[in-house]
Amino acid sequence: MSETVVVIYSGGMDSFTLLHRAISRGFSVHALSFDYGQRHVRELDCARSVCQKAGVPHQIIDITSLGAVMAGSALTGGTVVPEGHYAEESMKATVVPNRNMILLSLATGYAVTNEASAVWYGAHGGDHAIYPDCRPEFVERMDAVCRIANYQPVRIEAPYIAADKTQILAEGLAMGLDYGETWTCYNGRKLACGRCGSCQERLEAFANHGLRDPLPYEEQA
Repeated sequence: MSETVVVIYSGGMDSFTLLHRAISRGFSVHALSFDYGQRHVRELDCARSVCQKAGVPHQIIDITSLGAVMAGSALTGGTVVPEGHYAEESMKATVVPNRNMILLSLATGYAVTNEASAVWYGAHGGDHAIYPDCRPEFVERMDAVCRIANYQPVRIEAPYIAADKTQILAEGLAMGLDYGETWTCYNGRKLACGRCGSCQERLEAFANHGLRDPLPYEEQA
């Protein structure tokens, strides 16, 4: 019987690759997505579609009622989404207060309920400069807590914690993944903006592989 893992699946390219890594390695996968009032909620449509296509059990948990404790971020409408490179100081406006601790706590409960041994999430090396809850020390401490929080220990794992977006994309391309099935832009408009840090990092990853991103962008329209 294969080991069961819960993958926190946003619908973006990192978690998309992570989901398929788990599938390709023979894990029994449960995908878990969260609606926390993000302006780019269309990423959840991508997540739903991909899981249906892959035959992966998928739950979208509505935690919009927690808006009062996750407010003030550009991702939840507190401010305008900043433009510029991902590593710029202005991108700190996209930090959602305590988001990953909240999501990992909920995912750990879901893992216990479904007898999963681990929760995977897509924190990666490029996140370290901006997002405190994507740093190795955060992952280590959450892992330690979630191993003792229940009678059933649950591991917290971030397989891409030492990888950058270009390396993650390389793994996905090797698996033959279609990144047109993902959404990365922090703006929830019809087309990706191409100017927010998330878009720029994604475009840079494709350029590093000499490829064109399959998503349509506003400046191309």
